Amino acid sequence: MDEFHLKRMYPSPNGTLRNRIGGTIFREPIVCQNVPRLVPNWTQSIVIGRHAFADQYAATDFVYEFPGGGVAMAMYNLDESIRGFARSSFNFALQRGWPLYLSTKDTILKQYDGRFRDLSRRHTTTSSPPNLKSAI
Repeated sequence: MDEFHLKRMYPSPNGTLRNRIGGTIFREPIVCQNVPRLVPNWTQSIVIGRHAFADQYAATDFVYEFPGGGVAMAMYNLDESIRGFARSSFNFALQRGWPLYLSTKDTILKQYDGRFRDLSRRHTTTSSPPNLKSAI
């Protein structure tokens, strides 16, 4: 705050924008012929979809007196926002004819990331065109 002469800490404008649009952000590749690839044999582009609705962007610092010091954070997400992410990702992949993969860390955050996995799987299995092969 001192660096920018702020009287108080303001919320992230990036986080605010992501929450306003439901949190789904896609980052498409920018291919530059004069920039060498880190993996030369990787010729197909990938798109990273990121769900950034509530979790870190709406998390709030709170104080807990740990023995010996520490830090804590609590996160949440709404089913409708998770379903919106699944729907956006699914439609994005269908429009481009690209494969769709979901990556979570549900071995660590079993309930939190497991909810993303379960709702995404449910959307994919109920929304798939009949001729679409799915590897879920």
